[in-house]
Amino acid sequence: MDDGPQRAEATELSLPKGTAMQFGPDTPVMHALASMRAMRRLKPDPVPAELIETLIRAATWGPSASNAQHYGFIAVTDRAKMAELAVAWRESQSAYEALQGKLVPGFDDPASQRMMDALRYQAEHFEDTPLVIAACHERMGAEKVMANPSKVRAIVKEMGWANMRRFAAAGMASMNLSEASSIYPAVQNLLIAARSHGLAANLTIWHLFRESDFRELLGVPKTHGIYGLIPIGWPLGNFGPVRRRPVDEVLHWNQWSG
Repeated sequence: MDDGPQRAEATELSLPKGTAMQFGPDTPVMHALASMRAMRRLKPDPVPAELIETLIRAATWGPSASNAQHYGFIAVTDRAKMAELAVAWRESQSAYEALQGKLVPGFDDPASQRMMDALRYQAEHFEDTPLVIAACHERMGAEKVMANPSKVRAIVKEMGWANMRRFAAAGMASMNLSEASSIYPAVQNLLIAARSHGLAANLTIWHLFRESDFRELLGVPKTHGIYGLIPIGWPLGNFGPVRRRPVDEVLHWNQWSG
């Protein structure tokens, strides 16, 4: 019986072992990508405000649907607020650990156990996290369009009824993907900028386990969704090459094969 997708066998290093790590705003982008590990053990030392602004500026340089730029970022640095977030974070971590190996089997290998150790460490020390960035985006659900008669008439005039029916059927999915495709490029830019400046980070969607709590703690308006929480700080560990599946296992030419 098929138990669903298995953990990938990551066998290829992105950089040769012993490669000297580069840092600073002029870090080559391919080097930053090749050594951008998800790092969860952080020093409590604060991240300067001007550097936080640099990260957000890099995020805004990412593409967004129709160049609408309906994103917003909450930078949490207040210790009291971080302590409140820590409670919801630990509950989310517990929920994730309860699901460990059940949705994606294969979590019993040493690499996965090291990851789980890092997750537990992060949860236990979350109050000491110097910076958490919440990546948010305005909700653009199709129901907002369909609730506006003048917009519906304009779409019908432009597309015709047949295309309008197809639009209505696929509208919700396409709008949701539009939101995601508008915020995640910004998040990736932020992660690359953090790595270039020597900051450790990891992208999570753990807020979904306790979404109402995180929304209330962060004061996110109903018009916006949270698409990721990103703990950031100076690393306790070291940057280095990432290990991934070889390209020839994931690249398909012209059509899906194998």
